Amino acid sequence: MKKLAVFGLFLIILSFLYSCQTEAPTNIILIYLDDVGYGDVSITGATGYSTPNIDKMAAHGMFFSHYYAPQAVCSASRAGMLTGCYPNRIGFSGALDHLAKRGISDEEETIADVLKKKGYATAAFGKWHLGHYKQFLPLQHGFDEYFGIPYSNDMWPNHPTNKNYYPPLPLIEGNEIVETDPDQSLFTTEFTERALAFIEKNKENPFFVYLAHPMAHVPLFVSEKFKGKSEQGLYGDVMMEIDWSVGQIIKKLEELNLDENTLLIFTSDNGPWINYGNHAGSTGGLREGKGTSFEGGQRVPCLMMWKGVIPEGQVCNKLISGIDLLPTIAEIAGAPLPDKRIDGVNMLPLLKGRDADPPRKSFYYYYRRNNLEAVQDGQWKLVFDHPGRTYEGFQPGADGMPGPVNEGFLFKGGLYDLRRDPGERYDVSESHPEIVEKLEKLADETREDLGDDLTENPGKNRRESGRIEN
Repeated sequence: MKKLAVFGLFLIILSFLYSCQTEAPTNIILIYLDDVGYGDVSITGATGYSTPNIDKMAAHGMFFSHYYAPQAVCSASRAGMLTGCYPNRIGFSGALDHLAKRGISDEEETIADVLKKKGYATAAFGKWHLGHYKQFLPLQHGFDEYFGIPYSNDMWPNHPTNKNYYPPLPLIEGNEIVETDPDQSLFTTEFTERALAFIEKNKENPFFVYLAHPMAHVPLFVSEKFKGKSEQGLYGDVMMEIDWSVGQIIKKLEELNLDENTLLIFTSDNGPWINYGNHAGSTGGLREGKGTSFEGGQRVPCLMMWKGVIPEGQVCNKLISGIDLLPTIAEIAGAPLPDKRIDGVNMLPLLKGRDADPPRKSFYYYYRRNNLEAVQDGQWKLVFDHPGRTYEGFQPGADGMPGPVNEGFLFKGGLYDLRRDPGERYDVSESHPEIVEKLEKLADETREDLGDDLTENPGKNRRESGRIEN
């Protein structure tokens, strides 16, 4: 009898070890929107349209209420997210256009590069914006497949205020231009269908899909199936089609029984371009918008769903940023981190719903070439005196035409309690000098590391972006 018990225990241990060895790798799908603000989904107050599939992610996953884009502008935000670095660490700022002779360096590793080490199939569909020359395109940076546009969809001859400044917008397959000035009303559907086909093709293999929708960046386009469907005009129609896209991805995962070993991430590159009025999104009451270091520029919706791992219907109020995605995904995949210094931290304990000490202790708001404009620690945010963009005091544009903004407004710094004042309306620096001193110390440390043009500190640990020879 004793021998039988021992043998039975041996079988149990053997079965456990076998299950550990044969556990399927976790697939990763990252849906990255453009210029979609904190208030643009149903769960954060969107009106005039609904986002039931995004709501489903919240109901069956986790909503991160304090997620910050790496920077408040397209190229920098994407560079930071894909490399796990503050954009200025790797030489990125602003939004690259057709004249830019720089892009992501060959020396940097992307999420795709990291996952390739573990045998993942990788694909990018949609907007890239890390350089349009061949050496900067996705196939040279860890992706097996690419179909999309190299920069923003308004960088084309029909730009509303710079008519004929830009060349025809290229649509690229792999490394080759396959069409110019394509029908943008097909973008959301086409890029979604490419993602679905890639998932189907790689259902037996671990995969990473980076679905970077060009919408809801202006100019807005929507397919016939959603045209005129919302009560919020064209912007609402576009958001309804994006929600449809999310639903198609979820449906495909369920059909293929992949939902239990797939992490689905949904977020945006920065806040809304407010001066476009009814063609812009909503900050949900946060201050300012795209192109600013106030909350409306960088705090954006983020949802994650991973059946059986992420607790259902949870809200995480801990500080998290797009630069944390790479180390978190690397941990999930069991992949080594890049050999160069990164700034992201592993957020997997938060995804699993653990009431643990928050992995991220601070976040730095950089903008322009290398201006440190603010720092926060999860509750308190210290804003420094800086020149910047403001939308306040101007009438927004409408129907695709922008209204005016002040790009050189001189902001006076202040301390804001984000727990009580997420709209950053009340400077409480005089009441909390000890908090100001604490955050100033954090700022001084990062100025030594990453530099700060506002204080004329070059920083010690910045790297160059990639460049082409003239």
